[in-house]
Amino acid sequence: YLAKLGYGVTVAERRGDPRVAGYQGGRSINLALSARGLWALDGVGLKDEVLRHAIPMRGRIMHAAEPNPTLVFQPYGSRPEHVINSISRGGLNLALLNAAACHENVTLLFQRRCVDVDVPSCTAVFVNAAGMEERLSADLVIGADGAFSAVRGALQRTDRFEYSQSYLGHGYKELHIPALPQGAGPHGGFALDPNALHIWPRGSAMMIALPNPDRSFTCTLFWPFEGPHGFAGLTTADAVRTFFERNYPDAVPLMPTLVEDFLENPVGSLVTVRCRPWARHGERGTVAVIGDAAHAIVPFFGQGMNAAFEDVRVLAECLQRHGADVRAAVDDCQRVRKPNADAIAQMALENFVEMRDKVGSRVFLWKKKLEHAVQGAAPASFPSRYELVSFSTVPYTEALEAGRRFDRLILVVVACGVFIVGLLLSLVTWFAGWAILAGVFAGLLVGMKWSAGGPGERP
Repeated sequence: YLAKLGYGVTVAERRGDPRVAGYQGGRSINLALSARGLWALDGVGLKDEVLRHAIPMRGRIMHAAEPNPTLVFQPYGSRPEHVINSISRGGLNLALLNAAACHENVTLLFQRRCVDVDVPSCTAVFVNAAGMEERLSADLVIGADGAFSAVRGALQRTDRFEYSQSYLGHGYKELHIPALPQGAGPHGGFALDPNALHIWPRGSAMMIALPNPDRSFTCTLFWPFEGPHGFAGLTTADAVRTFFERNYPDAVPLMPTLVEDFLENPVGSLVTVRCRPWARHGERGTVAVIGDAAHAIVPFFGQGMNAAFEDVRVLAECLQRHGADVRAAVDDCQRVRKPNADAIAQMALENFVEMRDKVGSRVFLWKKKLEHAVQGAAPASFPSRYELVSFSTVPYTEALEAGRRFDRLILVVVACGVFIVGLLLSLVTWFAGWAILAGVFAGLLVGMKWSAGGPGERP
């Protein structure tokens, strides 16, 4: 985006060049690409190229804790085009890198670890592969260096900089389901249906699986660090296998390296980062942060990358609108994006409760059916929060509020339905009718508490 606007751009990357050494990413969790990320990619002509390597997922498939469970499919949206795209983190990074390298005004530097930023002079300090210090100055320094950003660390030392980070009591660990030999099985070599996100909800914990282009699945455990379903209690091969056979029995036959992967792969943490301001203006220029460096979120709405890509396109539009006034453009971007970043952080935390606790509930599934029925009757008037977040570029703040309104509407619809049934029954039998009417009010109270995620679950 910056190159297309005519800026001279230097990219300093901590890792080596993946075009030479192969992808050296950190977390290998698959990425879920949806409308906002596609909108940003489309602005630089990369949407179609990236989608060629993506696997569309049309909904969730829930796996109960049984050896041969009845799988329950829940569509993501009310229309066939409502899909989430599973893509490779490494493949996407290579596509973006190759596109950037095509611009003559882009210089790519690898194996440069940012150790500090001098904000007044707008100078970033790096250590290269030889251990030597390098200093790079610019009119605009943008830290796109993740949740533990070195650039944000420098901003935190400036006056009146607000910063908070909060960790979930859950961590994550990755496992692997390989492709079937010679394309066997009903899914053409995939061990599971590739056009869905698979979830094993287990109350306080869960496992998910996303498809890969090589017909394997990347599985991710989201478990508490401690407790009966926690990581800390499983330290031996026998304990791991016994635990999975009891809690994830249908997955065990699909995971030949389960024990090795569990004992060898690290446990990662899940953090939400909030800060303000996202930029400081110095004597020479501006130092800013973007994406996870400004607003890291947990991955339970599949919006971390999408929100960050949306940041980029909005920033580019602000720079284009303000012309030579870079400071005004950066401030305008923060004004637009900060409330939306806070909104998706909140929704991501709430969606974790939904995924681990509710998706396997019959009440939840009936609620979803009712939601789709209401949306089908008047789709323009009653879009769901999920559809607004994942399948539109409506601001996250509006999606958050629309979701609250929609939840209230569903409660009213249910209450009205039960009220009518109770009223009819009261004409037949006085006791049954009034018992149901009384149940309406109790149900509303329980429903409102259930919708909020329970005590202590809201951020």
